[in-house]
Amino acid sequence: MSHHFTFAGQALQARASGALYWPARSWLIVADLHLGKSERMARRGGPLLPPYEAHATLDRLAAEIAATDPACITSLGDGFDDDKAVEALPEDIRARLHDLAQGRDWLWISGNHDPAPVSTSLPGRTVTEWTDELVLRHQAGQGPDISGHFHPCIRLAGERRRCFLIGQDHLILPAFGAYTGGLIADDPALTALVPQGIAVACGARALALPLGRTRRAK
Repeated sequence: MSHHFTFAGQALQARASGALYWPARSWLIVADLHLGKSERMARRGGPLLPPYEAHATLDRLAAEIAATDPACITSLGDGFDDDKAVEALPEDIRARLHDLAQGRDWLWISGNHDPAPVSTSLPGRTVTEWTDELVLRHQAGQGPDISGHFHPCIRLAGERRRCFLIGQDHLILPAFGAYTGGLIADDPALTALVPQGIAVACGARALALPLGRTRRAK
């Protein structure tokens, strides 16, 4: 189940998975996939995590592609956990990305973790931001814009759930990656961008809540 809403004059759908669907363009938009996180952490001497996050993330993305059949997939930055993680991707993950991109466009927006252009061995093209009817970028700037970066989440019924933040000037997507943490919606960094509006919690269904109620929930 999705939450349907209008932002900056465009009809959009916040999907329960954490993906955003833009029907007018048939675009599927996700943020912060952080592919290769387990490899990057091992490479830098961090804790060793099971190397399955890319498979889990792409399984979820594949389900969204099957459900929406988008003309374009857009990653709002930090598609990879760092630039070296792109080159370290296993061959099966590279093949999976090509399979998912077959018959559609793929747009990678640069993030703070992956500022370099995506390798030509992967599908799609890289831009620093995309501007047309809407502005798509990694980190919120001059609004109205759609971004990621902060990995917003809320506390709901004793659980921490990823969420969209929908305000007047900024629409911030949750992290889509399997091994990503989150920043609670009442953090000052987020309230400065979305002081009021709607939080859409992800999970079995998309649940829209006024942000004032969300920020009081503990």
